[in-house]
Amino acid sequence: MYGEDVLKGQWRRKKVVPEVDAEADLVVEDADSGFCGAVVGFELGAVVLEDRFGKRRNFPLTPAAFLLDGKPVTLRKPAAAVARTTKITASGSIALDGVKAQVAKASRIWVEGIHDAALVERIWGDDLRIEGVVVEPLDGIDDLQAAVRAFQPSRDRRLGVLVDHLVPGSKESRIVAAVTDPNVLITGHPYVDIWQAVRPERVGIKKWPVIPPGRNWKEGVCEAFGVREPADMWRRILREVSSYKDVETPLINSMERLIDFVTVG
Repeated sequence: MYGEDVLKGQWRRKKVVPEVDAEADLVVEDADSGFCGAVVGFELGAVVLEDRFGKRRNFPLTPAAFLLDGKPVTLRKPAAAVARTTKITASGSIALDGVKAQVAKASRIWVEGIHDAALVERIWGDDLRIEGVVVEPLDGIDDLQAAVRAFQPSRDRRLGVLVDHLVPGSKESRIVAAVTDPNVLITGHPYVDIWQAVRPERVGIKKWPVIPPGRNWKEGVCEAFGVREPADMWRRILREVSSYKDVETPLINSMERLIDFVTVG
């Protein structure tokens, strides 16, 4: 009466993500990082997007990696497109030939420690030198409110702060909440330490080890890896980082916000 069994076969078909030519000026959003911009070219097989502020980043043409009008798409390089020879910095920005580093401006970006500063330099160093922004390591953020007061932020002397483990209910979130100066922007990432912001596959593991509460996190990680000294472990981690692709999206987003904030005007 009903013919073939309607429950047989692939009756639940997989959704097909459409392929779209990455034509010049096509506006798309990178689904992973949230970066939104217009197509301005290609570099080493990646598409280069430029946002409304003129910042450029390159993204690999990964299947279903972009949103067009809010819907997933796979970008493809048009047949007639010619790859640019533009150089890309570790942060994904366009490298500017012949531009010297600026004299340091009054504005600053603070990070919690020397490891944070080293990682930021590895990825965003070129951009920060062009903008004349200095990154300074703190010895933790327990005295952040007093340090901010001593810095005396102003419209021409902005301060950005990158905080580890900035999650609701944490000690860090309570410290940050006490800083209310409009010329200070505090962003953060959810990771216990900046080490954890490096994608685990870059150091040859599926995920970072879970360290019990109360145990020093770095010491626990070193023990899990069979490494005696944290300095040795950090060198092992840092040498695997060469661009923004090697770190987690929350760190990328937080640093991009801080750079934009301290370079306004």
